Amino acid sequence: MTLLSGTVYTARDAAHKKFMELLDRGESLPFPIDGAVIYYVGPTPAPAGRIIGSAGPTTSSRMDPFSPRLYSLGLGGTIGKGERSVEVREALIKYKAVYFAATGGVGAMLSRHIKSAEVIAYPELGSEAVMELIVDDFPVIVSIDAYGGDIFEMGRSEFQIVQ
Repeated sequence: MTLLSGTVYTARDAAHKKFMELLDRGESLPFPIDGAVIYYVGPTPAPAGRIIGSAGPTTSSRMDPFSPRLYSLGLGGTIGKGERSVEVREALIKYKAVYFAATGGVGAMLSRHIKSAEVIAYPELGSEAVMELIVDDFPVIVSIDAYGGDIFEMGRSEFQIVQ
């Protein structure tokens, strides 16, 4: 387990599509991409007295068509749940980035590690708006590292699971 602290940006499917449109027009993304970490999350509204609502990860594979391009621009890592495509795994190695997994089903617990949350782009997307989060000791697992280590492949191999 790894505990992340610092700035993390949120983005899901709709935001990723908007990112590609910006890049296709030669425009900048709404946050500095170099070394950034994107969390695939659509948090629930904040209850009274809280910074953010439940903030559990969404399925990462939905962002796979967009991810290699973002890694090529300097994206340092992503946080989500589930396996990634071959193209994403190759991009992680090529661009020396990392894919972290956060535990699904514990979004309320994960939200306790978010110290601030501010919408920075696409407020019209509601829960899928891009947010800047400040996290402290946010628990994740390095699932695919910059050298090709992949816990999903290792697990299948170790337990001889055939797909």
